[in-house]
Amino acid sequence: MTKAIALIDCNNFFVSCERLFQPKLEGKPVVVLSNNDGCVVSRSQEAKAIGVKMAAPWYQMKGLAKQHGIVAFSSNYALYADISNRVMSLLSQFSPEQEVYSIDESFLELSGMPGDHAEYAQLIRHTIRQCVGIPVCVGIAPSKTLAKLANHIAKTQPRYNGVCDLNSMDVHELDALLADIAVGEVWGVGRRTAPRLQEIGIRSVLDLKRAPAKQLRDRFSVVFERIVSELNGIACLALDDIPRDKQQIICSRSFGMLTSSLDDLEQAAIAYTTRAVEKLRQQRSIAGALHIYVRTNPHRTQDRQYQQGILVPLDDTSDDTRDFCKAALHGLRQIYRPGHAYQKVGVMLAEIIPASERPRTLFDDDAARERSKSLMTTLDRINRRMGSGTLKLLGEGTNQRWAMRRENSSRRYTTEWDGLQVCRA
Repeated sequence: MTKAIALIDCNNFFVSCERLFQPKLEGKPVVVLSNNDGCVVSRSQEAKAIGVKMAAPWYQMKGLAKQHGIVAFSSNYALYADISNRVMSLLSQFSPEQEVYSIDESFLELSGMPGDHAEYAQLIRHTIRQCVGIPVCVGIAPSKTLAKLANHIAKTQPRYNGVCDLNSMDVHELDALLADIAVGEVWGVGRRTAPRLQEIGIRSVLDLKRAPAKQLRDRFSVVFERIVSELNGIACLALDDIPRDKQQIICSRSFGMLTSSLDDLEQAAIAYTTRAVEKLRQQRSIAGALHIYVRTNPHRTQDRQYQQGILVPLDDTSDDTRDFCKAALHGLRQIYRPGHAYQKVGVMLAEIIPASERPRTLFDDDAARERSKSLMTTLDRINRRMGSGTLKLLGEGTNQRWAMRRENSSRRYTTEWDGLQVCRA
């Protein structure tokens, strides 16, 4: 039986989320920008057609935007995450084995399922479009690497109508397709590696498929031996249907404005620590240490430069936001130096283990731990129901001058009461 792995990828996901609640944007060039409205991170097909490049600095595109009427949005991560959860939940109904690969991609195991897989994939596309409103494309193949390529083909070649099933092709048809795709499109071949492959005559995906795997392993790494096997239909990467817990949780953002104020840095440190510990509790883990760092803007050579970090161990492993915020402030006050224009503060949780493996000591206070658990559960429940940040520690402040620039942000249509769409009859 031929193995069948499907990769479902949302089309221009961030842009599609914005269009979901503003249909008037259909057919118009739309982009979504990164933190502080810095660079382009998502583009509509219309924006791609007029030459908007991924990661292009937005400030350099103001003339092009005015000329073509490009609509730009600040990143609305709360909206994108919620829509992603809806898509992934719906996809889980189409296969008993699912791997959520990223916010807009998911692998499904279709091996052994009766019927035509391409027709099944069209059903998936129709269901996601009808129930969530997001357009997707589907690639089907005997390995994950080929499934990614099949998805690329489904997106870029209209004749496949959004679904490309490589399993349905004979060898000659498949090789003809792979011969027309640049080697840089292969999953695992980076921008630096592609030129090195081209230097030894490997320019297309077909060239890589036919390359001697052992020689590539000796010249590059064992990863390339696996890539060649995957391109030849030998599955080396299994579906990971149970997401692994993160061993490090990081929360860091550049400020919307430079600041020298310790108060501003403390507010940011508490805000980022709060977000990080929320993620820690979501995966039912605890941590024993926190690393905090600060830095100035390295591109402002006229300013005094400074960057420093410190690891702060906790007295005991915890998932209580208050414990980590106390550690973050302690560390920040040690590394802070006045007279610098700071651009960024970040926190990283370390020494993460499952909460079920919490070590016991003679000095455990079970009553205090139970009170902490009750408080954090209540905090998370309210923020999930009423919107992130509804309840927060006082130290986050209310006048966050340092916060990211989001001058063109849409509403949080699905996660905040104030963001609900209003209909007038």
